Amino acid sequence: MAITNTTAVQITKIVNSQREYFATGQTLNISYRIAALKSLKAAIKKFEKPLAAALWQDLHKSYEEAYLTELSIVLGEIDNHIRHLKQWAAPKHHSTPLKMFPSRSKVISEPLGLALIIAPWNYPVQLLLNPLVGAISAGCTAVLKPSPYVPTVAKVLEELITECFNRDYVAIVQGNRDVNTLLLEQRYDLIFFTGSPSLGRTVMSAAAKNLTPVVLELGGKSPCVVDCSADIATAAKRIAWGKSLNAGQTCIAPDYLLVHHAIKEQLIEALKSEFKRLLGKNPKKSRHFVRIVNERAFDRLVGYIKGANVVVGGNYDKDERYIEPTIIDNVSLDSPVMEEEIFGPIFPVVTYITTEQAVKFINEREKPLALYYFGDQQSADYVIGHTSSGGACVNDTIVHIANEKLPFGGVGNSGMSSYHGEESFKVFSHFRSVVTTPTWIDLPFRYMPYRLFSLVKKLL
Repeated sequence: MAITNTTAVQITKIVNSQREYFATGQTLNISYRIAALKSLKAAIKKFEKPLAAALWQDLHKSYEEAYLTELSIVLGEIDNHIRHLKQWAAPKHHSTPLKMFPSRSKVISEPLGLALIIAPWNYPVQLLLNPLVGAISAGCTAVLKPSPYVPTVAKVLEELITECFNRDYVAIVQGNRDVNTLLLEQRYDLIFFTGSPSLGRTVMSAAAKNLTPVVLELGGKSPCVVDCSADIATAAKRIAWGKSLNAGQTCIAPDYLLVHHAIKEQLIEALKSEFKRLLGKNPKKSRHFVRIVNERAFDRLVGYIKGANVVVGGNYDKDERYIEPTIIDNVSLDSPVMEEEIFGPIFPVVTYITTEQAVKFINEREKPLALYYFGDQQSADYVIGHTSSGGACVNDTIVHIANEKLPFGGVGNSGMSSYHGEESFKVFSHFRSVVTTPTWIDLPFRYMPYRLFSLVKKLL
């Protein structure tokens, strides 16, 4: 299915019409926002089967995985916003110091305005619609840009958005990176981008021209630390699941294994068994194992396998863009597989001896989007306390993204700012301090020539 690029003229028209619509003040009404969220929820339910079918068509993603990792997360996010929006949006009163008597102070939320949301291909439904929930909740208008690498999904999303919203309020544009360039030439009040760090720099550079704030949800090499104190059977099950989801094409997938040297062989054997339990003897035949998104990504991933010391898996089929879950050992630390985000079902193994050594290894690299630790709580606290990552799990993988009450976001090279739940409302909002001073009294000492200054000084 081919995607037709939205033209520069169409993009300009959409941006201008959304600015005009926002200026009407319609989106300031909380009831209007809640109604829009309910409409989006109803549309997602209506389009559940077409979205699931499109995800199967483009990525070989099963209905179960599509619902668990895409649709259910967005629906949960919508419910959370509907339930709490009035509370989040209510003015927050703050105490006022005596020196400002008789003034009163509060903070009010206001929508930033026109938001641009650019989504990637790996979770094309969740990562487009979840930010949209925050934009609607805060009272913004939004221009949405899905990925062209999943064209069937992109077209279904276009149908959903077009049916659900007037494009003066929420619009969707389609196309390749040339369209991204055209989009970034326009001025927005917020740009929300999910993708690679390299493209994140491009977005940030474009935003800087207009001092536009950005939310960057990027990625990186998320380490999976397995200590000798870990429950190896449970660790292997949860790690294999986290790496198998979307065939490892997940921004928070465990990227590489950092394993205590004493348990390396035992863990590898346990992972081998768990991959087989999850996907069968031949994962290629499993309807729950996703394919690599395109030929270019496939060739890059196969390049990591060729010439490597493969200890588990290693099979692939270019015609189906299939790569078996693969573990490689004795990797060189300056090889591409240890320098680039893998974004596929390939697991390089690195060993450590002391916890301090593992921490040093992590800290010598860019800050990851996620960090996973398997072992006792005391060592987990040490590792988390002495490293930095966007999020973390102890004795688990991936699941922190499923809690819509937790902020989700990166740090350093893995991104900036957070969203989900109230954080989504906040990131699309400006919080405005308002001081109200009555006129029934007007104390003279603040005016020149500052009489009674010695008394005023004591109050300051």
